[in-house]
Amino acid sequence: MTPLSRRGLLKTGAAAGVLAASGVQLKAQNRGGTLRLGIAGANTTDSWDGRTHSDSYMIMCAHGAVFDCLTEVAANGELVGELAESWEASPDAKVWTFKLRQGVTFHSGKPFNADDVIASLNMHVEEGASSAAQPIVSTIETMNKLGDHEIEFTLAAGNADFPFLLSDYHILMYPSDDISGAIASGNGTGLYKVESFDPGVRTLLSRVEGHYKDGQAGWFDSIEVVAINDASARMTALMTNQVDAVNRVDFQTEPLMRANPNINIFEVTGNQHYTFPMLTDLDPFSNLAVRRALKHAVNREEMVEKILQGHGRVANDHPIGPANQYFADELEQNSYDPDLARSILAEAGLDGLSIDLSASDAAFAGGVDAALLYQASAAAAGININVVQEPADGYWSNVWLKKPWCACYWSGRATEDWMFSSAYQEGVPWNDTQWDSNDSARFQELLLSARAELDSDTRRTQYTEMQMIMSKEGGTVVPMYANYVDAHSKALTNSGTIGNVFQMDSSRMMERWWFA
Repeated sequence: MTPLSRRGLLKTGAAAGVLAASGVQLKAQNRGGTLRLGIAGANTTDSWDGRTHSDSYMIMCAHGAVFDCLTEVAANGELVGELAESWEASPDAKVWTFKLRQGVTFHSGKPFNADDVIASLNMHVEEGASSAAQPIVSTIETMNKLGDHEIEFTLAAGNADFPFLLSDYHILMYPSDDISGAIASGNGTGLYKVESFDPGVRTLLSRVEGHYKDGQAGWFDSIEVVAINDASARMTALMTNQVDAVNRVDFQTEPLMRANPNINIFEVTGNQHYTFPMLTDLDPFSNLAVRRALKHAVNREEMVEKILQGHGRVANDHPIGPANQYFADELEQNSYDPDLARSILAEAGLDGLSIDLSASDAAFAGGVDAALLYQASAAAAGININVVQEPADGYWSNVWLKKPWCACYWSGRATEDWMFSSAYQEGVPWNDTQWDSNDSARFQELLLSARAELDSDTRRTQYTEMQMIMSKEGGTVVPMYANYVDAHSKALTNSGTIGNVFQMDSSRMMERWWFA
């Protein structure tokens, strides 16, 4: 059966039967060479533990090269199998049966089988684990091994998105007999094996011979991934031919790069959004009036113009993006209105407001400048924002989820439930606003009902209401959607279709590109 797109899966319904995996037709490829990447988003605390991955460097190295997931969102948006060959759902989308690839081995030589799937999923819900995939795995009531290469999942409630969720970059497959060893050494089933790994500095990978993706992906003989968090240094590395590609183009340097005859800039519109989440279980952000005032105290158009240089669009304080199926573009826009913000605070008995905002360019390119723009626009509403510039290294472990208000970014997700469940479901590890049923009982109720709903029109109504609730009451300010803007040497080429789930061809440039 033809693989379904993220829209088609929902339109056809989960009971449509077996969804078979297939490859993507590509142009003629050249095999060989060493790909050199300069990538932002690295930290000295990085490891091969997929549960901890939160930024681009490790997502690319692990999910995009060394390890595999069960499913994969192809460059054209279709869901295809990675370590799963096919899957089938019961009519209520509660029971899913997956057939696994045979003949696959880990880099250590251990054969891949159903035991590895069960162990790799269980690690996300084991006691003491802190994983962003916990909301996905916790919905699985039982995992029944039907054979060495077949497994049945029974969910607590129907979920039409379940196969998409198993492509999550946290849910990597590890060998069941030595997960800790695999995390220590980087022992996966991916196209590339680890030769050396210096966290926050450099990674060297080499191509696995006789891989199950031979002829479909993996065209480089070796890969060097250098951590370059500084935007200016990263752009210089590409322009001086020290690397072949970089992520997160610095918009200040973009005109120089476009003028370089040896460089191409590639841009795709996805669901990436830049945010300012506030911990709603702490004062003053527990006060709805404060949250509402802050949403009217930010000049979104100015941020899109000055921070994104036009590479994006205004957002409306919810995380569902223009590439999502149920994006509610018709909602009333939260506009910049300092007088309204001031009056909202006054009605709540507040004469102005003084708050800290933690920011770093580790959050997103221009994160500090965006915070300073916010500071300037909010001043007109009587809101004093003290911008605290935080160190880039360790930002995600020391600031995000810990400081009361900070800068952040989300790549977005392929489906609405995936996005909402990752960051806004009550109790999940990455709920960076601590928004719960005390503040959002209706939202939490809709989250569960929409997940199990198979009728597309009903789902649209539910997801529209959820976006409206978040926009008006939620604990995060989402001022802008940001396009993925990356750059590469013209020596590199690809199929002509670039994925938009994450940056750098959905973080799979190492698999999908080759030297012309």
